[in-house]
Amino acid sequence: MVVGDASVEIDVLVIGAGPGGYVAAIRAAQLGKSVLIVDKSELGGVCLNRGCIPSKTLITAAHHFEQAKHGESIGISAENVKVDFTKVQEWKSSIIKKQTGGVSGLLKGNKVQVFNGEALFINEQEARLFNDNETARYRFNNCIIATGSRPIELKAFPFGGRILSSTEALDLPEIPESLIVIGGGYIGIELGQTYAKFGTKVTVLEGSDTVLPGFEKEMSQLVARNLKKIEVDVHTEALAQGCEQTDKDVTVTFTVKGEEKKVTAQYVLVTVGRRPNTDGDLSLELAGIQVGERGMIQVNEQGQTNVPHIYAIGDIVPGLALAHKASYEGKVAAEAIAGLPSVVDYKCIPAVVFSDPEIASVGLNETEAKAKGINVVTGKFSYGANGRAQSMNLKEGFVKLVGDKDSGLLLGAQIVGAEASNLIAEMALGIEMGATLEDIALTIHAHPTLGEITMEAAEVALGHPIHILGK
Repeated sequence: MVVGDASVEIDVLVIGAGPGGYVAAIRAAQLGKSVLIVDKSELGGVCLNRGCIPSKTLITAAHHFEQAKHGESIGISAENVKVDFTKVQEWKSSIIKKQTGGVSGLLKGNKVQVFNGEALFINEQEARLFNDNETARYRFNNCIIATGSRPIELKAFPFGGRILSSTEALDLPEIPESLIVIGGGYIGIELGQTYAKFGTKVTVLEGSDTVLPGFEKEMSQLVARNLKKIEVDVHTEALAQGCEQTDKDVTVTFTVKGEEKKVTAQYVLVTVGRRPNTDGDLSLELAGIQVGERGMIQVNEQGQTNVPHIYAIGDIVPGLALAHKASYEGKVAAEAIAGLPSVVDYKCIPAVVFSDPEIASVGLNETEAKAKGINVVTGKFSYGANGRAQSMNLKEGFVKLVGDKDSGLLLGAQIVGAEASNLIAEMALGIEMGATLEDIALTIHAHPTLGEITMEAAEVALGHPIHILGK
């Protein structure tokens, strides 16, 4: 490390070590570039440390707890089932440590330099890196900005005290007695449902007319039904107005169709979206980088900003704020820097909610396909008619395929039910490869598996279902 004003030359500077940044850094190094990655927090970013991975560990623990309490229908009874939440959190931390350690090993193995600190642009070719102990000036040939996003903070609900973002909600030292969730999107539903399974009294306030408003209602309705089963109070078309905190609880005032209501709980969790990290101390303006509406950076099909040798990926560019999208864009940007003809192709990006039951969607849904003027055909098959789902005692849900009736092409898939997050991959591959509904139906699926449901749904769309009666 060179300290002071002398510049160190580097091929690629990557700012941000989340699932977009570290993937971009590794790919650039694989392609022969000298790479430095900088992040002021932990390797792996929000996803590995304060988002995807820790939330899924808590979801898994809550699922096991619920199964242990309610196994009577399959002949299994357990008494005095308890949760040691300290151990749950310790287990979660161990998973995070393994994941971030893995990222560190991969960066080191690919000879990527790592700087733990902050970066700010000096001009369009140089950046200053610094932390409490050192500072250095780097001259880069190319730069990839992958600074991610953070939870949106509402003016009436500033984070602190008993008002939590998803970050604090994942690190609670004990299971709260009660929790108000403002926002019924995927983060709010995942965490709210998880704590409800642990025994927390949960209230969800959602401004739309249904939870998970980004998905078709026939999917979100199954989740809403399960929320009701575990006694989660869901208020739709609800607008949170303000709150009053004490040292023991917080009371939220909200309105539903003009009627004012109040609810009190131990904590409030605010999950109303995420904001791109482009408004901090990066000094983007000194590099000449243009930032557009809502803090987004516009890029071309290779991830280039208006400054051609500076790229941007992930949550700071338009599109879905998803870890797998960021990783994909990171690989494209790295390959573009290396001179390869790689471009982003958003033909289909899977979206998954780890609710109960799980929800997954890829490609076009029926409404979107019809809006494009496509002659649509659909096929829907229930989990309840699948042998493996019945043997798992997980009979809720369905697979729905959307196709072009004229060409037979698979256009989209929506899955709600057990393992939807895993089943959606086959459908994404099918769409990417230009598969037809007949291709799906003629693919031999192992029996008994949940994967057979996609085959059966394709047969329904083709008009010759085997395991349900045709119309």
